[in-house]
Amino acid sequence: MRKILKSIFLILFAITALSNLANASEDHAVADTLSPKKFNTGELIFDHIKDSYEWHITKVGHTHISIPLPVILYSQHSGLHLFMSGKFHHGTEAYQGFKIASEGKYQGKVIEVITDGTEVRPWDFSITKNVTSLFISILFIVLIFISVAKRYRENFAKVPKGLQSWIEPVVFFVRDDIAKPSIGNEKYEKYLPYLLTIFFFIFINNVLGLVPFFPGGTNLTGNIAVTLVLATFTFVITSISGSRAYWVHLVNAPGIPWWLKLPFPLMPIVEIMSVFLKPFVLTIRLFANITAGHIIVLGFYSLIFIFAEKSPVAAYGVSVVSVSFTALMGLLELLVAFIQAYVFTLLSAIYIGMALDTHKAHAEVEVIIKYSLVW
Repeated sequence: MRKILKSIFLILFAITALSNLANASEDHAVADTLSPKKFNTGELIFDHIKDSYEWHITKVGHTHISIPLPVILYSQHSGLHLFMSGKFHHGTEAYQGFKIASEGKYQGKVIEVITDGTEVRPWDFSITKNVTSLFISILFIVLIFISVAKRYRENFAKVPKGLQSWIEPVVFFVRDDIAKPSIGNEKYEKYLPYLLTIFFFIFINNVLGLVPFFPGGTNLTGNIAVTLVLATFTFVITSISGSRAYWVHLVNAPGIPWWLKLPFPLMPIVEIMSVFLKPFVLTIRLFANITAGHIIVLGFYSLIFIFAEKSPVAAYGVSVVSVSFTALMGLLELLVAFIQAYVFTLLSAIYIGMALDTHKAHAEVEVIIKYSLVW
């Protein structure tokens, strides 16, 4: 146990230290721009949390060090285009009639400037920073579980060790504390692979978002499109798994006074709306919590440069407090990374359980409300 706690402490310390070093290098790059213009906190924060066509590593002097990513566009005027994002020179130049919009409703997106000067949005299938991070996290998950599965096949009767000893308790936790209580001992095995997949996918991407250097530092689970897709998977599985009684009770719930059903079907409308509100809640909760954590950390760092515009002495004084709070936030965010993966998986399991067994619906709704308010 002491060895495990020691390993956890070392991991937390390494993540925090690396975060401080990497962000300090970015802050120096921002500080270089303070002379020509004032420090823009919003620009710093949103440049970090939004998606991009290149993977920015750092800045040395006036030189940006970035990893260019594939840009795949289909234009109705000129057909298919495939090139690397480096052709845009960090968004300062156009290429083949395309450029990255610096303002307007398409800000940060690739637009096409046609011959009459009109700007239109082409079909964009580019491998952006978030998409690249998605592929990397999937690769991590595949390598982790193939390695653990191989060890089980070779040493099934032996005590788990190494990576296996870290993964096995989490798998048992998802099975015994999430899947079984929410879905039931008879039916949980059918849905356990999905629950394990979303748990590890969310957790690993949350942790990668805390690592400030390649291949981390992205805001994948803070991207509402990603959380929407995850919630849609839960919605589809829940809808397909729903029993006949589940769908009948949506329009004619037992125990509800008749005057809430006729002549105006108030409760049926509420129940049907809840079917679509559940994935919406899953989407917003994960997106908001992860994005908020990144914004808070960057906000603390921004205080240093805000005060630097007033006085260098004030900046040094605030930096001690700012870095200390950021280190604490790094530790808190590591906890939040696990909690958000747990809550998303738990609510998905509860929704599936409700669709399978309507007799447990009232008790499970109370659990849903409790976790919705807390997290």
